[in-house]
Amino acid sequence: MGYPEDVLAPDEQLILHRHPHWKMLFWPIVTLIVATALAGFAGGLISRKAEGTTRSALLIAVLAVYLVILGWRCVAAVLSWKSTHFIITDRRVLVRQGVLTHIGIDIPMSRISSVQFRHGLFDRMLGTGTLIIESSSSEPLEYDDIPAVQQVHALLYHQVFDVERHSGRGGWDDRGGYR
Repeated sequence: MGYPEDVLAPDEQLILHRHPHWKMLFWPIVTLIVATALAGFAGGLISRKAEGTTRSALLIAVLAVYLVILGWRCVAAVLSWKSTHFIITDRRVLVRQGVLTHIGIDIPMSRISSVQFRHGLFDRMLGTGTLIIESSSSEPLEYDDIPAVQQVHALLYHQVFDVERHSGRGGWDDRGGYR
């Protein structure tokens, strides 16, 4: 049983499980490439110019700085990306984040009053955007970097509409009118 399945109720159905869009990994990848190039250049320069224990100490210092930068800018970002989950079931929307400290938000479908999305030109080119969910009891919740945000918006809207129709709380009646 995978991660999303073990947070579901016994007869709850998983509809969608997504991680944030890969664009949030762009700058960590750039950092990895630049830091590797700089560490390689510095290591080569040190190997040619320094000798003995000075060379060893400087190479260890370059390696230490390189590893700190990778841990801080790259590994942390990948772990954050991998540990962020956006889940839609037939009953609720779940968001789970965190590696050491976990944050979880559950919104029952019956509480959702509005679903919106927003994406600019760059987001549209990458197929991502921000999903905005308004529930009846709190401020709107915004989830950035949702892949295929228009499809997720449509799916969530239809899921909320089905919950309303089946619960008798509103929606379209059998004659084509709104209750």
